[in-house]
Amino acid sequence: MASDRKVLHRVLRQISDWALSSFFAEIRVIGGENVPKNGPIIVTATHHNMMLDPAVLCNIPVERKSKDRQVLFKGTLEALSKGHAVALFPEGTSYTEPRIMQVKDGAAWAALEYSKWRQENSELTPPQDVIIVPAAIVYTNKSKYRSSVVVEYGKPITLEAYKEQFFSGGEGASRAAVKRLTRAIESELLEATINAPDWNTLFAARMARDILWEGNKFIDLDDFVVISQTLVDLLSGDTAIPHLKTAKRNLLEYYSLLQSTHLTNSVLKSLPLPRSLNPNIPAPIPSRLFTLLILIRDTLSALIRLPFFFFPLIMYLPVYSMGRLGARLVKDEEETQAQNKVVFGFLSLLLIYPAAFFFLWALLWYTPIGALLAGVIVYLLANYHDRMIDDYYLRGKRIIAAWRVLLGVWAPKRWDLSIAALSQYTTPAPPKENPWIEMPKTPEQVSRISSPSPSSSGSSSPTLASASGVASTGEEPPAKTRSTRRPPSRRLVRHVLKARVEAVKAFAIFLDGLIRAPRSTQVKASVHLARSYGHLAEVKSADSDVVVEVGYREVHEIVQFLTRRGAIIPVMQSDTVDGEWAALSSEGEGYTIGDAETVWALPSKYKDSY
Repeated sequence: MASDRKVLHRVLRQISDWALSSFFAEIRVIGGENVPKNGPIIVTATHHNMMLDPAVLCNIPVERKSKDRQVLFKGTLEALSKGHAVALFPEGTSYTEPRIMQVKDGAAWAALEYSKWRQENSELTPPQDVIIVPAAIVYTNKSKYRSSVVVEYGKPITLEAYKEQFFSGGEGASRAAVKRLTRAIESELLEATINAPDWNTLFAARMARDILWEGNKFIDLDDFVVISQTLVDLLSGDTAIPHLKTAKRNLLEYYSLLQSTHLTNSVLKSLPLPRSLNPNIPAPIPSRLFTLLILIRDTLSALIRLPFFFFPLIMYLPVYSMGRLGARLVKDEEETQAQNKVVFGFLSLLLIYPAAFFFLWALLWYTPIGALLAGVIVYLLANYHDRMIDDYYLRGKRIIAAWRVLLGVWAPKRWDLSIAALSQYTTPAPPKENPWIEMPKTPEQVSRISSPSPSSSGSSSPTLASASGVASTGEEPPAKTRSTRRPPSRRLVRHVLKARVEAVKAFAIFLDGLIRAPRSTQVKASVHLARSYGHLAEVKSADSDVVVEVGYREVHEIVQFLTRRGAIIPVMQSDTVDGEWAALSSEGEGYTIGDAETVWALPSKYKDSY
């Protein structure tokens, strides 16, 4: 029976590996040396992408309904007693939130209960005690095809510091030991994941990252989490930092418009920014001729390569269609979209591969050699598709983006949405809350529910620190309800292109202010990053005598940190607008400086500063 289970496990493991490798471009494992080679192990992993997380980390079923811990942990204890590794998800459910919202006690109870059971049944267990290995699963974009995954194993946690209290038998001692161990697990998971105080800060940090790197593929995945957390800390810093609110507001508006038009900054990079980011010059849009040339270039480039990808494209077209259908079934549940894409797509492959095999075998007259050749051809086509898909997928997205841009730029001005109608598309809508998540009750974490949106009026509000040492920039109003039917993207394209220039311009002004700031200028940072790149300070809590550690990093160090990892910092210049861009009009349809609805110039106070 045990050998049958191992065989079944290996088969399922191989199937999940095939499914994951077909959906994700790369799965990067960091800290593999922290996983012991022998002995019982409990891997405590984050859980933000439904059944894909267990596929990334192999786990065993655990009974959840029983209140008897011995029954609850039966499968876990049996596996650990045989020296196996068990993966548990202490967050309790899969969810989409800007930070880790909860880490429950189940994994800590399982570890300490096993340690107790091992002490009472030493003859039935391996000589090593169980070790907990935290594992953070971070997705660069968890619902997007050909995105990447970072799996980071943290430092192993031994139970020596908790067993004495757990075994003592004192009133509440066991629970106290479990709580301490849970906090240690949570601390390790927080250090290896991206945690923002609110959705607006996380969205702005994503947009800033895309602008600095023009696409995630230029970021070393080993640095993806620490870069993202650095930007989160920077954009959730003290509101006294010059131009922070304006930069964050412009980043959010650009991010929201991209989401509304289903475009990405990486595909728009084929439209190079004007070399001038002078705040005295209104945000331009590309000329009609320039957009047409871009479309012709990208289309010809794709058509030249299409014959080399035609057969894999036709073969995999049902897979793409079924994956898209699966995502649409759960369009409001981001953590379920990737799961459905993988499952629907993989089930389609289970039909397509045999059909392709028998079709080719029929062409070869059902001979034994024909069967071998048909199998080899299907295998080579599958491998060829997986090797070539990234390049063709990106080129396909660029052609679609070029068409949308062309239609938007060439469309009459009267088709554009007015500023009043546009406002609902310039505020990002956060994902729906998971009803199974225990919402935090501390003022610091509740700030994400009631903090001022960066796009709100310039009135200042108190800065609230999050549990990770990150500060929120104010109170966020409830998300606006959007119409389920959005306007055609051509009505938003001009606004997107101008928002792109405006976001880069505002972010450049913000970074320029950091570079010019005194070297002693610092911002709050996550404690674990401050420990590595800055310094820590002990601060007494305002409402109690508890002393907590608060992290700080110098702004000059942050800019150097980003540039050393490949960030291209936009620089303010005073040049004229490039010829292929039109500051006032690309088609003579009345885009003038006096038109308040179409010219997105920076406020005069920024002009006076530069």
